[in-house]
Amino acid sequence: MYGITLPLWVFFLIGIIALVIVWKLIKFAIKILLIIVVFFIILIGIDYFDIIGLIQNLFSGIISF
Repeated sequence: MYGITLPLWVFFLIGIIALVIVWKLIKFAIKILLIIVVFFIILIGIDYFDIIGLIQNLFSGIISF
């Protein structure tokens, strides 16, 4: 195009590097997603056993004195 010719192996090398970077980003996103899912599962479990209500009652009892 502008008098610059790139060998075919350079395109393969760029493609492989791009695939490695994309794969690492996907792995990172999956780890973050799993952390968020586990956090919400724990939060749902705490809410199911009404621990949040117990803590609120405890604090309101302490504050009312």
